[in-house]
Amino acid sequence: MDIIEMTRELGKALQTDDRYTAYMLAKQANDNDTVLQALINGFENMRLQLNEELAKDDKDTDRIKELDEGIKSNYKQIMSNKNMIVFTAAQNSLESLVNNMNQIITMCANGEDPDTCQPSTGCSGSCATCGGCG
Repeated sequence: MDIIEMTRELGKALQTDDRYTAYMLAKQANDNDTVLQALINGFENMRLQLNEELAKDDKDTDRIKELDEGIKSNYKQIMSNKNMIVFTAAQNSLESLVNNMNQIITMCANGEDPDTCQPSTGCSGSCATCGGCG
């Protein structure tokens, strides 16, 4: 088995992890939540309107303020939605797992022992062996 095939096997193993399953279920719940989807669409619409207003030469500061307040209010509603709360926690958990996997692969590519190298749980300040901020 070559390294690409082994990586595919690792991907399959990742998809059997409880954190992946929780993420996918939470994502599906978000997609099926019509109230949440309406809030997200409204948020995106207001964000586009704000960008359009900011691009104008004759900016309407009252409209900019109104859109900014609407975006903030909408964002707060989105993030307090029960499905979004569950999704965010599941997403963070999955991202942490993937970051740990990436850190181990990077450490091994830098010559560390695959059996003993440990992913960091916090920022060491060095980006050399980091799998990314998360």
